[in-house]
Amino acid sequence: MTTTAPPVDSRVIGLAHYAARAVLERVLAPHGIDFLQSVALRLVVTADGPVERAGLAAEVMGAVKVTEADALRALEALTAAGLVSADGPSRVRATDAGREVHAAASAATAPVAARIYAGISDADRAVTGRVLALITERADAELAVQDARNVESNI
Repeated sequence: MTTTAPPVDSRVIGLAHYAARAVLERVLAPHGIDFLQSVALRLVVTADGPVERAGLAAEVMGAVKVTEADALRALEALTAAGLVSADGPSRVRATDAGREVHAAASAATAPVAARIYAGISDADRAVTGRVLALITERADAELAVQDARNVESNI
């Protein structure tokens, strides 16, 4: 019996995203962080030094399409857990504990990702990457148009 793959659409992408995110959330839970916190922590850990809180919130918002309040809550949770610390009035930096959690969570995620992607050819992954990048670009453009309309209607 041959199964025909469904054509890519928002539902197919969403199902893949939510399945992968559920796996990631379970891998992250023993490390005391959730998905949004892991996004923010990665940005702080991989920065070349302290990062501006506002810039970090903007990066998180842009990456995962959450509100500023959600991004700042994730940062506050990381601060409360001692994974990031203030560096002056408007910047944060990763603590040693934050770097350790990031490294441990990344190490725990790697074999899971390897199992998920096992057997998918490099060519298929490259095509999928190009298609998803284009969809992301177009969706981001649509969000910008909608945001502009909302600003205009509030004037």
